[in-house]
Amino acid sequence: MKLSSQQNMSSLEIKEATQKTWNAFKRSIPILLGVLLLISLAIEAIPKSFYSKVFSGHIILDPLIGATFGSIAAGNPLNSYIIGGELTDQGVSLIAVTAFVLSWVTVGIIQLPAESIMLGRNFAILRNLFSFITAIIIAILTVYTLGLL
Repeated sequence: MKLSSQQNMSSLEIKEATQKTWNAFKRSIPILLGVLLLISLAIEAIPKSFYSKVFSGHIILDPLIGATFGSIAAGNPLNSYIIGGELTDQGVSLIAVTAFVLSWVTVGIIQLPAESIMLGRNFAILRNLFSFITAIIIAILTVYTLGLL
């Protein structure tokens, strides 16, 4: 009897988790559609020559620029993958896109005032600075490691 009550409890937990996941997915669909529409607009509005001027293929400058853009335009991970894919399609180097995605998720210049109030100014600044530098280092190491494979 003990075993069946545990099975029923786990079945109930699975149903609740599934329902929560479905609700979160339904809430994210409008956001994803908005991001896709904005990306489509940006692709048409920004000439392809812009990307080649900004991202030169330099091993240090590209991740620095990518991390800077990602830090300013902070958001959730799902959107960063979509934007990163579009940037890659536009010819932006993998190292810049990797730095962009990492900093998009870990650095939050936009959220810095709120983070400073909640966690303290020094901590917020140091955390963002450390995350920014780490995003660049990880991007370089990731792309270098992929090149070895």
